[in-house]
Amino acid sequence: MDAPLEYEDLIEHLIADWKRERPELDASAMEIVGRIMQLGKVLEKRASRALQSTNIYYTDLDVLATLRRTGEPYKLSPSQLCQSVVITSGAMTAVLDRLEKIGLLFRTPDPKDGRVKMAVLTKNGKNVIDKAIAIRFDEASSAIEAFEMIEKKQLSQLLKKMVVTLEKEQLVETS
Repeated sequence: MDAPLEYEDLIEHLIADWKRERPELDASAMEIVGRIMQLGKVLEKRASRALQSTNIYYTDLDVLATLRRTGEPYKLSPSQLCQSVVITSGAMTAVLDRLEKIGLLFRTPDPKDGRVKMAVLTKNGKNVIDKAIAIRFDEASSAIEAFEMIEKKQLSQLLKKMVVTLEKEQLVETS
């Protein structure tokens, strides 16, 4: 299923505007970076819409999925969750509070450090995430239907290269 490439997207308009207003600037990188950022927003909205029937939010899915994919006993500390889920520790506390309130997880003291409360997936939480992750994976598959298998593999490798390169640069900058 080929998307009509003659369609002018927002990024093309932005680049044309900058070429007119500041022709000395090279805006070509924004053809990629701008689209990736725009795509992230579009994909997150799609995922949120797909998850509506599960009554959980996208950030809830991230936390529950992280617990679920660790395997039994489906238990992690908030700091372990923060390493896998891209939210602040304050936001993590709010998500854990909400998920505990609706019975999808409970918190228990860490036997190694009683100050730490481990998040543990409940049976209901496991059922909800198993349903939600299937919906999420189906939605993700439908989002990339426009690509042939070889294009999917190439795009995956190119995006991985970009992420790894940028993460390495960030590590160097912060050390």
